[in-house]
Amino acid sequence: MALGPRLDLRQSQSLVMTPQLQQAIKLLALSNLELETFIGQALEANPLLEAGDIRADDAPLQPLEEFPSEPGADSVAEGESALDIDLSAIDRDRDTGDGDWGDGDWGGSLSAGGPGEDGPSIDERGAAGGLSLTDHLHTQIGAVAADAREALIAAALIDLIDDAGYVTASLSETADMLGVPLAEVERALALVQSLDPTGVGARTLAECLALQAKEADRYDPCIARLIDNLDLLARGEIARLRRMCDVDEDDFADMLAELRSYDPKPGLAFDSAGEAAIAPDILLSPAPKGDGWDIQLNEATLPRAVVNRAYYVELRGGCTDKQSRAWLSEQLAEANWLIKALDQRARTILKVAAEIVKQQDGFFRRGVSELRPLTLRTVADAIEMHESTVSRVTSNKYIACPRGTFELKYFFTSGVASADGEGASSEAVKAAIRELIDAEDPRKILSDDTLVTMLKDRGFDLARRTVAKYREAMGIGSSVQRRRAKKLANLRG
Repeated sequence: MALGPRLDLRQSQSLVMTPQLQQAIKLLALSNLELETFIGQALEANPLLEAGDIRADDAPLQPLEEFPSEPGADSVAEGESALDIDLSAIDRDRDTGDGDWGDGDWGGSLSAGGPGEDGPSIDERGAAGGLSLTDHLHTQIGAVAADAREALIAAALIDLIDDAGYVTASLSETADMLGVPLAEVERALALVQSLDPTGVGARTLAECLALQAKEADRYDPCIARLIDNLDLLARGEIARLRRMCDVDEDDFADMLAELRSYDPKPGLAFDSAGEAAIAPDILLSPAPKGDGWDIQLNEATLPRAVVNRAYYVELRGGCTDKQSRAWLSEQLAEANWLIKALDQRARTILKVAAEIVKQQDGFFRRGVSELRPLTLRTVADAIEMHESTVSRVTSNKYIACPRGTFELKYFFTSGVASADGEGASSEAVKAAIRELIDAEDPRKILSDDTLVTMLKDRGFDLARRTVAKYREAMGIGSSVQRRRAKKLANLRG
């Protein structure tokens, strides 16, 4: 074998991810609201792009050398020179992640527009714009603080309060951080705890409830012992706790009712700075005629980008050298490509959403009990795309339907065995478990083994450990925990 240097010629095939193709793939994973940011960046970078609506009678914008001298329409849907997005090439991309294409280079947003009930709903967060807890507390400090120094220390403590209304740092650490005596921090904390809402600034649940009891003028020795022994209440040791409080059953029931009327998380009544409303990307409604569905993109959150043809003509007239004309041609090509990429994105989203609705038609008509097991591969095979494309399309996308607003990922669930042989969705099983537990007799709490038998009667063939797993995933306690909780509820009643 020769050890000297030599030249070899080889032939190989590889898929080259051009920047345009990378952009097209990146656009699939963006929601409509994220597209708005991306569109804004594109409008700043390309002088030929502007926000607006696409008109059906707009003629394609021709390349520079073929463009007529007279001005045309003011916008264009897409150019003949725009590159075509090869979805088969995107499908061949096996990387389900975003690769190394940059964390922020593709920004946030673009898009072109394309054409009784047991159903659960995604918890929609409150709309932004309300007064936050921190702002609400800061506005009260100036009126109650004795001096500017106390106000500054109290303001620092307010900044350490979490969304639930609790102080998250120790007072000694705060004193060291501010360089003030611990006694001053304690006085400032007492000041914060006097603010509205009552209970804010507490360090523990017991302290939060005690503050509310004092505000209601109910903080007597009996209620104090009850609050100091919340661990016994959690374990259901009612008799022992009642003896410690030294009250009869009626008084103890009144104390429990009083305690339950307090808010354990007073800060949650205010909007968090990180909260935002969920804006659906897809709208689903029953078809006016027939048994089908109308599926469309949410135009209210769908930004548009068009080419300003009049401005292109104006710039073309000032391009007297080859370099300027090449730059203008490049901007036109990029603008046309972007518009066509947005149009392709819209059609792909609608195609995937339509297949999901087709697969989960029973859910949209009758509720979660009809939710079927569904995988990305099933949808991908049906629409002849790669499952990585379906994964990108369903990421961060929400669909609004008569049953509520759901993330598209919600409809992809694992399956369990069922009597009909087709399998049942895990969400349908969870709904059945919750229904059985909600209807159970407080005097005869259902064990996991009993739930297994009752579910089998409904056509679900599950093991006891599977039932326990689903129950815990829904935050439902064991039969022992539920028995204690319902015992407490009866005492309160």
